[in-house]
Amino acid sequence: MSDAVPGPIGVVSHYNLLERLEPAGPGDLFRARDTRLGRTVSVRLLPLGIADPHTPQAFIDGLAGLKALSHPNVIAFFDAGEHEGKIYLVFEFVKGQSLRSEMEGRPINVRRAIDFGIEIADALADAHACGYLHAGLSLEAIVATAKGHAKIPAFALAAREGFVGRGGAALHDCLSPEEAQGHPPDERSDVYSVGAVLYELLAARPPIARGSAAPSAANPVVPRELDEVVLKAVAPNPDNRYQSAAALASDLRRVTATLDTRELPGDEPGEERRHSTLGTVLLVIVLAIAAVATLVWWLS
Repeated sequence: MSDAVPGPIGVVSHYNLLERLEPAGPGDLFRARDTRLGRTVSVRLLPLGIADPHTPQAFIDGLAGLKALSHPNVIAFFDAGEHEGKIYLVFEFVKGQSLRSEMEGRPINVRRAIDFGIEIADALADAHACGYLHAGLSLEAIVATAKGHAKIPAFALAAREGFVGRGGAALHDCLSPEEAQGHPPDERSDVYSVGAVLYELLAARPPIARGSAAPSAANPVVPRELDEVVLKAVAPNPDNRYQSAAALASDLRRVTATLDTRELPGDEPGEERRHSTLGTVLLVIVLAIAAVATLVWWLS
C-alpha cells in the first residue's frame, strides 16, 4: 500500500488547489494550501471579465481594503491576484455548512436563530463602518461553523463606494425589493437581507417582498417581540426598516434579554438545563435511598 500524499489538482501562484468546493457564488471555489504560510485557505477563480469596467489590476487593487475587515463573523480576505487569464481571491477556509443545510427544511431553535441574526447584523455593521455593502447575503452564502457561529462571506464582490460593481443583482429569497427592481443597494438593503435570513430560519419560508405575515403565523413558537423586530427588518419600504444593522442587532439583543426570563414552549432546553435537571433527580434518588437505609437500621 502506498503512503504517498495525493498531489494538488492545480496550482495558482503559491497556492496548491486540493479540492473543488461548492462555489455558492461566481467562479470556481477550491480548498487550497498556502505553501508560503503553511495554512489551508479557500481560493476562488473568476474570469477577467468580472473586473469590467476596470482593468484587472485596478479591480485587484480595489480589493486591498478588504483585509481591514477582521470581524469574527466575517470570512477573512487574505489575497488577490491574476493568474493565467483569471483573477484569484484567497479567503479564510471555514469548516461548516450553509444555513440552508443547517435548517434541513424546517425552522431552527428560536434562540439559535436569534444568535445567528445578532452575529450577522454585527458583522454587517462592522463592514458598513468600513464603507462596504454586502448586497448578496443568502442562506446559501452564510456558513454555520462547526462551533455553531455564523460566518458571512467577505465582501470581495460587493460595493465599496461604487468601486466594485455587482454586474446585476442575482435574484434570491433574501434580496431586498429595491434591489430586485434594479435600484442600487444601501445599508438598509443589507438590513432587509438579515431580516429575510432570520425570517426563513424561523418560518422555513421566505418573506414576501410586498409585505409578509409574522413568522409566528408559520411557527407558533416565535414570540411576539421577535415578530415585531423581524417584520420591521423586512419592511418593503426602506424608510420603514431599521436604518442600520447596528440598530437591528441592538433590538435582537433586547429580545434575547426578554426571552431569558421565560422558557419558550417547544424550544429545546439547553445543555446546562438538562444537566441541572438530571442532577436534581439523582440527588432526590440518593436522599430517598439514604432515608430508607436509616429507617431500616433504626427498626433493626
